[in-house]
Amino acid sequence: MTSAIDERPQDRPRDEAPYTLDEPAPKVLGFWDQSAFWANLGVSLFAFSGAYTVLAPDASGAPTLSIVAGITAMIVGTVLGGLMLGLSAVPGAKTGQPAMVLLRGLFGARLSYVPTVLNVAQLIGWGTFELIVIADAARALWDGVPRWTYVVAAGVLTTVLTIWPLGSVRMLRRYVTAAVLIALAYFYVQLLREPLPDLTEGSWDGFLLGADAALAVSISWVPVAADYTRHARSARGAFGAAAVGYSVTQIIAYILGLLALALVAGDSAKVFDPFLGVTLGVAFFAVFVLREADQSFANVYSTAVSIQNLVPRADRRVLTVALGALITVLALLLDIGDYAGFLALIGSVFVPMLGVLAADFFLGRGRSGWNTERTAPSRWSMIGAWLAGFTTYQLINPGTVSRWAGFWKDVQELVHLTPQSWMSASLLSFLVAGAAALAIGRLSRR
Repeated sequence: MTSAIDERPQDRPRDEAPYTLDEPAPKVLGFWDQSAFWANLGVSLFAFSGAYTVLAPDASGAPTLSIVAGITAMIVGTVLGGLMLGLSAVPGAKTGQPAMVLLRGLFGARLSYVPTVLNVAQLIGWGTFELIVIADAARALWDGVPRWTYVVAAGVLTTVLTIWPLGSVRMLRRYVTAAVLIALAYFYVQLLREPLPDLTEGSWDGFLLGADAALAVSISWVPVAADYTRHARSARGAFGAAAVGYSVTQIIAYILGLLALALVAGDSAKVFDPFLGVTLGVAFFAVFVLREADQSFANVYSTAVSIQNLVPRADRRVLTVALGALITVLALLLDIGDYAGFLALIGSVFVPMLGVLAADFFLGRGRSGWNTERTAPSRWSMIGAWLAGFTTYQLINPGTVSRWAGFWKDVQELVHLTPQSWMSASLLSFLVAGAAALAIGRLSRR
């Protein structure tokens, strides 16, 4: 009898990702392949430049946490976020379905299109952001060529990686991970040799705000995790690789970023200077710049797979080439800083959605199997649970988009709610959404 995998198109390698949703996903990624993939995603240039956010800056932009408190908050937030990321990895490994297709089982086929469109929008935004980050960091290394040259080069590299996604994941394990670990170790030695200021100067006020900022970074990968773990050989390996591999390297990278911030007196605009100023710093920092392409690769590939939830027979190769060209053009034209608030807002959609997914998949209907077909019936009750979690998130942290934030601040006054420093929007919205999903699920069965 011919196996399902043998019925693939003849031009696709046996161990590569399928071209359409009609083809089965080969289970070819072992624990170390996945660990290397998630570990590399945990080391980002944003972990250095964005380390400032875990210091819980106030309205004036001044940090409220000491470096030591920021490191502690970052570890707590990253560990919690890593566990959530691990949870989101398991359904893909068990079902063989990508992330947005899994939402057919949670919400129904038609209702899954709404989060799919939101996910496509945020992934295109993050893919564009990554090309801008790569180009700006490359110019910090050498500004002898125009910026657009770096943007186009990064876009081409990103597109090439997405053509052979599983091959790219295996390449990360074999070559890139070792280079990144060596670069991290080198910079730790060099930065710790510098005269560091008092790392305890500051307070612990806003500790949970800092933890929430680190948690949010981990959570940002939740809507794409299953796109890769559907190729995992085991669900246990998928959970461990995502939860541990990502968390460990993000902690290492953020601590390094916070040390660099301490050396430049908290000036986030100069956070790369300590790396470039040490002996051989340019050469080792170039490793981080080149490796950043795996961030844009993950965003573009997952955008294509998300679109396939809407158009199942679309060829992912065609989609990724078109998307690679799109984000390259956007990176040349846009100031992503103007879009950052919208990206954060869209990202907040998926934190409570993970709470609903985890509750229903592990403790609810998912235990007997989800219906992920294109005819899956709508489950409005799960939409209600998600809205409960989403409302919780917005009431605690309405974000920075002016009109949107203004609306939720009006709601805060209406219900007499004053968000406290101990309130984590990510964690509380996750718990509320999960509890609502369990309660609604039990009532539905009765």
